[in-house]
Amino acid sequence: MAVPAVPAAAVPPPALSVAGLAVRQPATGRTLLSEVGFEVAPGESLAIVGESGSGKSLTVRALLGLLPPGLTATGTVHVAGTRVDADADRLRRARGRAVSLLLQDPFTLLNPLRKVGRQLADGLPRGADVTRLLSEVGLPPETAGRHPFQLSGGMRQRVGLAAALAGDPDVLIADEPTTALDATTQREVLALIRRIQHERGMAFVLITHDLRLAFSMCDRVMVMYAGRVVETGRSAALRREQTHPYTRALLAAEPPADRRLARIPAVPGSVPAHDAVRDRCAFADRCPVVLPVCLTAQPPLLPVQETAQPPVSPGSEPSLPTLGAADARSSACVRASGLPPAPEPAPGVAAPAPATAVPLLRVDTLCKTYGTAARPALAGVSLTVAPGEVVAVVGESGSGKTTLARCVAGLEHPDSGTIHLDGQDVSDYGRLTRPALRQARRTAQMIFQDPYSTLNPARTVGATLKEALQADGRPATGRDVARLLESVGLGPDLAAMRPAGLSGGERQRVSIARAITGEPRLLICDEPVAALDVSVQAQVLDLLADLRERLGMAMLFITHDLAVVRQVADRVYVLRRGELVESGTAGQVLDHPAEPYTRALLASVPDGTSAWLTPRP
Repeated sequence: MAVPAVPAAAVPPPALSVAGLAVRQPATGRTLLSEVGFEVAPGESLAIVGESGSGKSLTVRALLGLLPPGLTATGTVHVAGTRVDADADRLRRARGRAVSLLLQDPFTLLNPLRKVGRQLADGLPRGADVTRLLSEVGLPPETAGRHPFQLSGGMRQRVGLAAALAGDPDVLIADEPTTALDATTQREVLALIRRIQHERGMAFVLITHDLRLAFSMCDRVMVMYAGRVVETGRSAALRREQTHPYTRALLAAEPPADRRLARIPAVPGSVPAHDAVRDRCAFADRCPVVLPVCLTAQPPLLPVQETAQPPVSPGSEPSLPTLGAADARSSACVRASGLPPAPEPAPGVAAPAPATAVPLLRVDTLCKTYGTAARPALAGVSLTVAPGEVVAVVGESGSGKTTLARCVAGLEHPDSGTIHLDGQDVSDYGRLTRPALRQARRTAQMIFQDPYSTLNPARTVGATLKEALQADGRPATGRDVARLLESVGLGPDLAAMRPAGLSGGERQRVSIARAITGEPRLLICDEPVAALDVSVQAQVLDLLADLRERLGMAMLFITHDLAVVRQVADRVYVLRRGELVESGTAGQVLDHPAEPYTRALLASVPDGTSAWLTPRP
């Protein structure tokens, strides 16, 4: 008996459909984004991946009608089968109802003066229950009576998620929703989002620079570069094999948690402007397998077969990718069907712990409590750092690791315990004589997670570095500034720029340049790569490795990312709620963790599989 065909009308329309999306700046004639299109079915998840400047966040703002003044968008956007882009009122009504946005920092969306419950009630239908919405995102009822500043970062992100869900949207878009969170909280929040998405049958779009996170979280991945889509496909297929050199480079730049590399394969350079590469492959200048044809035209985005073809021989001109089925992967690379295999990165080895070296830094039973807090930020923490050694301090937010770093740098005063730096007692920087303070500052310098907040926005890079050189009693000519910039991989032209004109990676390099002006023996690094794209993170980590080798600097490296710890640290201290729970060489702690807490931190590193978000005993 023949099975009757399902009528076309029975197939639900895509929850979100975008076609021919472009963003332009009419006043200058610039195009920032073009030819972007994708669909997401109800209950399906899509990750949009790329570095800063690739166009992923701009895509979201364009389709939601949230572009800044001076920019215009063209193209078509359908939500649940209804076109919304042609009618500003319809698009406004769709936001928060049919499609909702969860941003990286929910604190910017929440009114700090209003309690959480009142803010959530504004977005709920009349008669709806705030308590039930809070329960859905894993928060207790009493959260409704608190202000945003009274919540942890993870709790604020859950409140932001509750606010995004209040209108019962068909589509949830999350723009880097966990970048500011520690690894375990990130995993909890993403697992929560995925559970709610499946329960509600929502479409989900994740904006991220982390490919492993995208593979773990989403059904499909769309990779963007310089305002264009360069590769798309199902997560499992892209994880197994990349058909565009940029996708491969992004994945290679992510530090592995299971092994140490001699050097992380960083992607050189940065993302170009869309219009600067309109007549060529946008990735050509950074591509290790570029061909002459790549410099003559923009490769179109075309389907490619899943089965890899024989690699293109050097110097030959490849044919365009073989067209496949409608659901085949797509790539904007002339080598897509025959990308040469990538070289295996060389393994690295952590330095053995010094047996007899006198510690450069010794911290003994350090204690610190803030105000009337119920528990101390530090409860008797002790550690040592030998000359030239890299020691990592890891833990979740609230573990005390940043407080420890600030005490060592003299930015906080411990309640008790001692800190000896190069043999000098610096437990209380306020009591040091002027020569002793100058010596302590020369011995240790600090770099922070957010370099923008530590650089004067009104001063040029050159003026900032000249001031640092003069403070150390060194020559401060333009040539000296240029030499300092060169030591961190920056060109002399940056001296005339202000921090706002620099990328995040360039600002962090300027901060490092300022910190190493006096060639300190100890560099205190407080989450120095947590806010950076994976490619820029790899560049900065390689730079720190070079500085260590060239200047013999020791480092106290504060981080929650154990994949980064694997690459940089010789020894590791694990903090939990202000207490030291485990320590040892990097190999001992990461390969054979003794504490369940350390094992939980390791399990929080994305592994690129959907099983990563599955709760484990």
